[in-house]
Amino acid sequence: MLDFRLYRRKQKNLNEMADGLTPEDLPRLLDGLYDYLESQLAHATDAEVIFIPSDPQAHDPYAAHATELKLPWTLGHVIVHLTASTEEATAQATNLARGVPITGRSRYELPWRNVTTIAQARARLEESRRMQHALLKAWPDQPHLELTYTPGYPGAESRNAITSFVAGLAHADSHVEQIDNILAQARANQ
Repeated sequence: MLDFRLYRRKQKNLNEMADGLTPEDLPRLLDGLYDYLESQLAHATDAEVIFIPSDPQAHDPYAAHATELKLPWTLGHVIVHLTASTEEATAQATNLARGVPITGRSRYELPWRNVTTIAQARARLEESRRMQHALLKAWPDQPHLELTYTPGYPGAESRNAITSFVAGLAHADSHVEQIDNILAQARANQ
């Protein structure tokens, strides 16, 4: 796995995190992240998947309903969110590698309320891993690494295919501590 602490501390940007990586490195990085996520869930229970943790700073500007704007995320919610984010990043990376410019979002997020068991959470991780490996296999032998796009949020930097993929890993990595916190709270409340 990449160590994203320097990125989160703003000591390295995404392009610096991706520096030196090749397309052949990406499946290994994906597996490292997903293996770690699966290890976090190794002893999780159904009750922990739907447990609503305490999170006074909860704020989701993309919440489906206004009533969910400040709702803390369950473990199931985090899993569907981070898998959707990494899948989107991998799909965009694949398009860039194929020479296809990015013209918008490429995202589907399973409704989080549908994930109520640990078996469903694990299945979502496995499905996501499988889908992303398939996308990475769709890269041409000579990827168009010169092609870039810049996401539409303030401060976003231009990304090529490899950096786009790394951005998805960085986003997922930002939820690792959140998963640990949810599980710790759930276990303390049993």
